Amino acid sequence: MHTVYLLLGSNKGDRLKYLLLAQYYIRSLAGEAIKTSKVYITEPWGKSNQPKYLNQALILQTDKSPFQLLKILQKIEKHLGRTNKHNYASRTIDIDILFYNDVVLNAKNLQIPHPRLHVRNFTLQPMLELDKSYTHPIFQKSIEELLKVCDDTLKVSIFDKKL
Repeated sequence: MHTVYLLLGSNKGDRLKYLLLAQYYIRSLAGEAIKTSKVYITEPWGKSNQPKYLNQALILQTDKSPFQLLKILQKIEKHLGRTNKHNYASRTIDIDILFYNDVVLNAKNLQIPHPRLHVRNFTLQPMLELDKSYTHPIFQKSIEELLKVCDDTLKVSIFDKKL
């Protein structure tokens, strides 16, 4: 089994519903979610004139390879109405593979670790909750250390509605 860290995000439609549905399909198709972070409300990153995001990280145990997992996650995104793949566009759901074991992978359609996770508070904050001492396999710094040096000033706070 492989340990994978995922980040879910939604800023279009019923954001909370899309996070819950994504979790359901991930559990059904990809493996066991062994831990989830709280839900965070976050400012949009890269394009400010859009609704705020709800984000949540989870730890997944899976027997899928990185590319098998990517294919499953893309199917889930499509099933949940994601149509726009342009960077920073509003979306019903976005599911990113942040880490996959300690794998470093640089393929055309998949980069692990996620190439921008260390510069985004909306990724680091939920990751901190899941495992603050997890060490980034390229930078050799913990999530806690990465968050301390992150220059991102966009607000990230716990979403106040209960799941």
